[in-house]
Amino acid sequence: MAPPSSRRSGFSKKAQFSVFAAYLLAGTGALAGLALLMLSLWQPTAFAPLRGLAGDIVAPAGEASAAMRNGRQGLFSGITAYFRAGSQNAALREEMELARIRLAEAEAVKDENRRLKALLGLGDKDVKPVAVARLVGSSATSGRRLAYLGAGSSDGVAEGMPVMSERGVIGRVLETGRKASRVLLLTDSESVLPVRRAKGDVVAFAEGRGDGMLRVRLVNLGINPLKPGDLMVTSGAGGYYRPGVAVAIITKTTPDGGLARLVAEPSAIGFVAVEPVHQPEAVAALQSARAPLDPAPATSVPSPAPSASDAAALEDSD
Repeated sequence: MAPPSSRRSGFSKKAQFSVFAAYLLAGTGALAGLALLMLSLWQPTAFAPLRGLAGDIVAPAGEASAAMRNGRQGLFSGITAYFRAGSQNAALREEMELARIRLAEAEAVKDENRRLKALLGLGDKDVKPVAVARLVGSSATSGRRLAYLGAGSSDGVAEGMPVMSERGVIGRVLETGRKASRVLLLTDSESVLPVRRAKGDVVAFAEGRGDGMLRVRLVNLGINPLKPGDLMVTSGAGGYYRPGVAVAIITKTTPDGGLARLVAEPSAIGFVAVEPVHQPEAVAALQSARAPLDPAPATSVPSPAPSASDAAALEDSD
């Protein structure tokens, strides 16, 4: 007969002692744990050395696991940053572009404020501006060089008044409306302006060439005393402009004078000041003296620039 597949412990003394020993050890461990728990509650510092020793034993394993965890996090962060780098760089480039635009706008506002302050500085002189307005446009496609001013007769602007920037002469008012005016620029082919060299008594006439440059013709021909770099200013002859205002700088000499570039380039000017005519009585006298020689016009037209002979005569009379 085959033996049974399992037998109770009671049939074996060894198995019975094993079970008894297991229960005894379990009970002893439970009593020891309870005693230790009671002791730790009664004297918390009693097991401090043991806890420190246990901490020292498990510290290397904890550090190793922390290093592995940080390594995994760093690896995942690196991979994520790598895939996000393109979008982040694009966003940073856009922010830098916007910052450059804002900086350029701030510089433009700063420059415009500087120009306005310089124009307001004209009021510190004896001559008070009639109006300060924006130069809204200029022509540059033909021999005529005209500009348009955002101020008219309602602002006190009249024909013949000089137009100045913070750098120098722009031209003079040719025609006026109520809210706008047309300005004859110095470079216009019909513009003639009496000038002199800033250093010395060299007098000349600055004539517009229609190409953005001025032709300076000496009054007294002979040895040309002009040199490249000489500054030409208004002489005051003709009666329209006050003397001593910068006009142009000589760039090239010719037998009868030279070629000059403007000190105040109209295309780079934002705001200008309109000044009253420097010597209105002298201008009126010149116009009345020329009136019998000129045929009566059918309609009212702007007064032309003073001729070279008229300006020279007025300069000699002064």
